[in-house]
Amino acid sequence: MGMYPEYMVAPIREDLTSAGFEQLMTPEEVDQVLSEQEGTVLVAVNSVCGCAAAKARPALKMAVSSSEKRPDKLVTVFAGMEGEAVAKAREHMLPYPPSSPSIALFKNGELVHMIERYHIEGNDLIRIVDNLKGAFEDYC
Repeated sequence: MGMYPEYMVAPIREDLTSAGFEQLMTPEEVDQVLSEQEGTVLVAVNSVCGCAAAKARPALKMAVSSSEKRPDKLVTVFAGMEGEAVAKAREHMLPYPPSSPSIALFKNGELVHMIERYHIEGNDLIRIVDNLKGAFEDYC
């Protein structure tokens, strides 16, 4: 059971799933996707906070839709809801501390780029988009 009622988070989930992100609900799903040894995976740790709504989700959608290169898979976990899935994703994101929202790019099963909450809160939307597009260019 999550911290928030599902009716409240459903539209927040849909903000990313309607843009092509797959919602991972269990630690097993997270491990399966993030342990793949070929290709790139973008992981969005979604949340109900204002910086997720104003910056993280819009930046993710803009970067993915406007980049020539993009990750092979787009996935998301929801902080405060599927705690075990989020914890498993965060294990893969070590040594970075838990952060939500946050965005991680994996290539061939290894973390290659990380955007933590303070990178999101302290930046404008276009800088976050440019950061993501640069990472896509470098790793995808």
